[in-house]
Parts: sequence; C-alpha cells; structure tokens
Amino acid sequence: MPLGKSVDAFDARVDAWFDQHLRGNPVADRVFYSASALGDHSLVWLILGAARGLRSERHLPAAVRVSVGLAVESVVVNLGIKSVFRRARPVSGTVGPLHLRRPRTSSFPSGHATSAFTAAGLLAEDDVLWPAYYVLALVVAWSRVHVKVHHASDVVVGIGIGVVLGRIGRKLSPLPMHRAGVLHAPDPAPGGETE
Repeated sequence: MPLGKSVDAFDARVDAWFDQHLRGNPVADRVFYSASALGDHSLVWLILGAARGLRSERHLPAAVRVSVGLAVESVVVNLGIKSVFRRARPVSGTVGPLHLRRPRTSSFPSGHATSAFTAAGLLAEDDVLWPAYYVLALVVAWSRVHVKVHHASDVVVGIGIGVVLGRIGRKLSPLPMHRAGVLHAPDPAPGGETE
C-alpha cells in the first residue's frame, strides 16, 4: 500500500475512534475544545512559563527559554514546514461547546502539537511538575483531532517535531545548575581554569 494511502487509512481509523468513543461526550468535548482554544498562539505554554518564572528567581531562566523556544518553533513550523506542505484540513460539520478559530494554513504538521511538546520539553527540565507538562501537551495535541482541525498524522508528526525542538533547545540553552538554593555556573571541564 502506498504511503499516502497508509496515512489516509491511519487518519480514518483514528477519526473513527474519536467518533465512537469521545466526540459527543459532554465532558470530553469540553476538555478538548478548551485545550484547543488554550493552545492557540501557545497561550497556555506562555502562561505556564511565566508562572514558572514567578515561582522563584531560580526558575526565571526556564521561563525565558520556553518563550524563546516557542518563538523559534513558530517560525520553523509556520513559516518553514507548513509553507512546503499544503495539506487540506479535515472537513468538519461539527458544532462544539466553544467556537474555535479555523486556521487557514496547511494542516501539516499540527502547530498545537509542535508547540505543546516543544514547551513541555523545555519546561519539564529541573521541575517536579514535569509529568503535568507532558500530560497537558498530549491533551492539547490530540484535541486538534477531536475538534476536527487536524488529521491524526498531522498530530503525530507535530509531536515528533516538538520533541526534537525541545531537545535541541535544552542542548543549545542549558539551565544553570543549582545547589543548596544557590545559582551556580556549570563546573569547568577537567584541567580547565577557574577564576
């Protein structure tokens, strides 16, 4: 089976699963429509980043890093990848509990999924709340299938891109190390000079 037909079959199976198990359920509709709305323009991630930065001075670098990371993610996905792939969005006649903005950009990949997993990867480092970031990222990403704004394959690829961008961000902009509540620069390499 050619790749395009395999992807279409996967998308159809996932969409049918959402129809059978989640769409039309008042609780699921409320959760997924709300998550989708909060994911617009990375709003939920910017709020969580700011909240982390306000917790203490120790968390400020992580808050700044997630804001910069989301800006880079938006350029890479919205101006880069989406301009190459011109995929139509799913057709939806569904009316949900919230009115959602219907983007005019390409469906591939899901920007909500890429921003969610980029932000979760950046926020999760050195934070006891790390599982919550990833759970929320999953809800935001899959909300786009639930509300019929993206195909499932858009979300899967978006998650993958977000994970990669989050890892790159952590490598390029490591957080300062903390010991006993005091901010420290990383130790120099063996044989390196100290001031």
